[in-house]
Amino acid sequence: MTRRTLVAAAPAVLLAQGPSDELRVAFIGVGSRGSGLLAAMLKAKGARVIAIADLDEAHRNAAAARVSDAGQSKPALYADFRKMLDEHKEIDAVVIATPVDTHKMIAIATLEVGKNVYLEKPVALNPSECAQVEVAAKSAKGILQLGFQLRHDPARAASMAHLRSGALGKVIYLHAHRHTGDLPHTSDWYFDKKRSGDIIVEQACHIIDLMVWAAGGPPATAYGSGGINLLKDDPKGRSILDNYSVIYEWVDGKRFNFSQLYFDPPGFSGIKERVYAEKGAVDLATGTVYHLDKSPNTKLDFAPGDSTLLALEAFLDNARGKKLPLNNVTSARQSTLVAIMGRTSIYEKRVVKWSEIA
Repeated sequence: MTRRTLVAAAPAVLLAQGPSDELRVAFIGVGSRGSGLLAAMLKAKGARVIAIADLDEAHRNAAAARVSDAGQSKPALYADFRKMLDEHKEIDAVVIATPVDTHKMIAIATLEVGKNVYLEKPVALNPSECAQVEVAAKSAKGILQLGFQLRHDPARAASMAHLRSGALGKVIYLHAHRHTGDLPHTSDWYFDKKRSGDIIVEQACHIIDLMVWAAGGPPATAYGSGGINLLKDDPKGRSILDNYSVIYEWVDGKRFNFSQLYFDPPGFSGIKERVYAEKGAVDLATGTVYHLDKSPNTKLDFAPGDSTLLALEAFLDNARGKKLPLNNVTSARQSTLVAIMGRTSIYEKRVVKWSEIA
């Protein structure tokens, strides 16, 4: 190429390269949650989706169409994520949204080839697998961020900042419930506790993560009880709980009372996340402070935003700067273990200590 043709071609070359901070992103798993993450990633700045891996051909094709509809080039499609990673060395970041029983294997394999990884929650099925993921993440070239996206929700982040400021005094009690209808019956693995880790680990870990964050660390003990009281064999082969309650207690005496069920009538109770302190309480989901001295309620100042998009934008920024994520592997492992701690208590009908799990 002569100097003249090189100069003439320069704009096209630069366009093909894209911005210097653009990250080339791949997805592993584009089912229900993965497709939601993909939709959010396509709204994020500085990201280009170049490859997708999923065992289901229909999932792959639907995801590819979504990428094309967003104005990006059609991504390369794979059934085997290993082949994708092997053939696309240029991938900068990978989003993993697969069933929980595959988290450890896929996350470690992806970290080992130097990629930045966004892994959907929870970290893994059991304490041993969680520890293996943490070890891999701490020795990896790329960063690992977990999909505890509620930490990035503006109302919850503002609520946590208010609690951290000390304006309400010391946190003394936490209360939450997740009362909804059943999970969608389109994904069989949700209902197999050996694959999902049961609902307290696969679903409730979001709220548990927030409460561990608010409490400043894991509890000392857990005691829970639960079962399948209504949705027996619905869907067929169901082994996950349809209701339970757990009480967690810290060494300083504060407690977290949590319940979850899947037969809540529409509009009846829903989802609540509340933290009580010496001078009042905070509704995390709305960012509203209620004062014990009967002064007017305070709506905290925050701009609205989508927690998933904000979490992915944070991931991209963390990947570029190799920064420690807010929802990093250490905090995520801790929250996952607290959920496992509650599950163990429910299954074994006894008080379970943190020292047994950690």
